[in-house]
Amino acid sequence: MKILISGDFCDRYRVSEHIATYRFGELFENARPLIEDADFSVVNFEFPIVTKDENPIPKCGPNLKGQKASIDAIKYAGFNVCTLANNHILDQGEKCCVETKELLESAGIKTVGAGKDLADASKILYLQKGTERLAIINCCEHEFTIATDKSAGANPLNPVQQFYKIQEAKKNADYVLVIVHGGHEQFQLPSPRMKETYRFFIDAGADAVVNHHQHCYSGFEEYKSKPIFYGLGNLLFDDPNARNSTWNEGYMVRLNFTINSIAFDIIPYQQCNENVGVQILEDRHDFDLNLTRLNAIIADDSSLQKEVADYYESCAKYQLSILEPYKNRVFSKLFRIGLLPKVIKGKKKFAVLNHIHCESHIDKLIYALKNNQ
Repeated sequence: MKILISGDFCDRYRVSEHIATYRFGELFENARPLIEDADFSVVNFEFPIVTKDENPIPKCGPNLKGQKASIDAIKYAGFNVCTLANNHILDQGEKCCVETKELLESAGIKTVGAGKDLADASKILYLQKGTERLAIINCCEHEFTIATDKSAGANPLNPVQQFYKIQEAKKNADYVLVIVHGGHEQFQLPSPRMKETYRFFIDAGADAVVNHHQHCYSGFEEYKSKPIFYGLGNLLFDDPNARNSTWNEGYMVRLNFTINSIAFDIIPYQQCNENVGVQILEDRHDFDLNLTRLNAIIADDSSLQKEVADYYESCAKYQLSILEPYKNRVFSKLFRIGLLPKVIKGKKKFAVLNHIHCESHIDKLIYALKNNQ
């Protein structure tokens, strides 16, 4: 069974213009033969569709949205599965989240990772090809899109619950694939926590683990002969402030599951530079050199810890600024008795919440609190 997995697709800027005018060929034509060749091709759908009025939820960061024609765009490309567990699927409220899932499925595209409540969002997706069956489990780190027992949203990263889902999937499928949306944005390495968690998923019985979210690609490793890919990068995500950078580089992963082995290959590309669409790399020499470098760091725990610590150190002042402002006893007392105003409110409140709720932000914040005086 051949599965192709890709990273974040978002309906923004020049991509939106191409979708609105049905210029899908300029977006996907170069990659389309590869996407269509797989038995199942998966893309991360990084936004809710808005068909009527938008209803942005309170949060920090952008509230993304997209048009219904984006479904036609990914169908044209050859995608037939969408992961929805990401940090933007609830950006326009519960109704748009659920409607996006329904619109995709009514168009013949299978979805996984979001739903009308937590039970629905955490459902395993089973894909059948002849006598072979693949299970996909999709989850994301905690930001503003997480489903609850009574509200719609995305399936949260919870290693205990994912353990039980992997066990369930192993009883009902030949192969188990876990796809996670998480990590540090625009940093090309996983944290030690990510490495430990994704290896745990393999120990629990997963046959492969794939991660996306960081808006740049990362490396991979084979753990107990099972592949773990730590970051795919953007598939198609335009940003006028990002050109010719890691934002514009990524790769798709092609997995070939058989009863006795899992083969894979990596397909690198560029996107949303001068040319808007996905352009498969013809000369991948520099890409392969960098991927080898990243893989070597990931393989060595001490090297990975050093690189991550250096990155955390570069972020530390910003992390601490989230939790300020009143530093001494006098100001703290005046605040407690109501003589100083609340500062942690509005956008500040949501920034604090994000930094004490999301796993990757917690990693950075703990480092900053421990290592900066």
